[in-house]
Amino acid sequence: MLLAGLILAGSYLGIAFTRLPWVNIDRPAAAMTGAVLMVALGVLTFDQAVQAIDYNTLALLLGMMLLVVVLQSQGFFTLLASRYVTIANSPARLVTSVVVLTAVCSAFMVNDVVVLLFTPVVIQACRVQRVNPVPVLIAEALASNIGSTATIVGNPQNMLIGVTSGISFARFFAYLTPVAVASTGLLLAALWLFYGKTWKGKHEAVAGPVGQTQTATVDARGLRRSVPILLAAMTGFFLSSFIGVRIPVIALVAGVAAMLFSRVKPSEVIKRVDWVLLLFFGGLFVVIGGARQAGVLDVFLERVQVSPNLAGIVSVHAVSVVASQLVSNVPLTVLLIPLLQKAPGDTLWISLASGATLGGNATLVGAMANLIVAEVAYREGVVIKFSEFLKVGLVVTAATIVASIGILWLEYAAGFLR
Repeated sequence: MLLAGLILAGSYLGIAFTRLPWVNIDRPAAAMTGAVLMVALGVLTFDQAVQAIDYNTLALLLGMMLLVVVLQSQGFFTLLASRYVTIANSPARLVTSVVVLTAVCSAFMVNDVVVLLFTPVVIQACRVQRVNPVPVLIAEALASNIGSTATIVGNPQNMLIGVTSGISFARFFAYLTPVAVASTGLLLAALWLFYGKTWKGKHEAVAGPVGQTQTATVDARGLRRSVPILLAAMTGFFLSSFIGVRIPVIALVAGVAAMLFSRVKPSEVIKRVDWVLLLFFGGLFVVIGGARQAGVLDVFLERVQVSPNLAGIVSVHAVSVVASQLVSNVPLTVLLIPLLQKAPGDTLWISLASGATLGGNATLVGAMANLIVAEVAYREGVVIKFSEFLKVGLVVTAATIVASIGILWLEYAAGFLR
């Protein structure tokens, strides 16, 4: 247990601080090193390490990366960014539109997919508006988690909860939409509190590298093939529970279809997939699996009250917020599901969906969407510091968790949530 805890702590430090001055390591290397140590030092066998990897998440990311590469090569993001800047012609409007659009889309698509698609657009829009992209990217990540709270298809942990609990899509949506709406408002208020002074007034668009990007060639003929595939994938995500096709499968089909039917050479599409990001997540799953196997996280489980009342709602939220910072919200949900299967009704399931998702906003490593935004931004030359994210994330998390507990308690007291 001690060994697994040390490996988890070391991996966490490498991920949290991006680059440690005395060690040649970054986020992907930290996750990979931690995974190798879990196996090499006997915390996990090789077979157990393979089983610890969440292939659903990796398949989803791979499928969407294929689709994103095709769309990027055809000028889709260039076109979208230019339209985006025209509508959001001031920093305040830009931030508000990023938050609202990201939150709404994340409710009906997997939020990891939303940030994967939107992050390059947001960076381009910020550069044209001469706005520091870091606060806007933080807003995007936080909004994606908040918006995804509302539905079963919003994020992987909600999918796990929806399938296991048997809660219908409509009931899940009715329970948690008020939480998502209230939390979006709180996010906008927190962003204005931290960054409002720097966003006042209009900023003129700037020419240069970004301006040249905006005039890049758009392959309209290719987009007529790939955009319908994107829209079909979105529709498939929303209807996956009804048509009986899993979301990772939909993503893979969409990615391969875009690759085959676009006018882009397939080998070039495959080369441009972010394999390092996939390796990073694979390593992270193994590290978390080792910590779970060794019982490092048992201390949190012992503090969960499995009772469908106010104490249970508060307990699940509290444990979710703390544990999400160590293992991220998807593995946390996997860890808690067996425990909650003993509880009657929907109350604790919904509390877990809300607590685990909103709790992931506290730190950069609390949710997959946060890490995706950070990694994609880094490849675009933008560094999101752990401390900068933490400053905003802690305030937003505290406010939204309190709002979530209050709203779910009112629903429970009214007899609506049972």
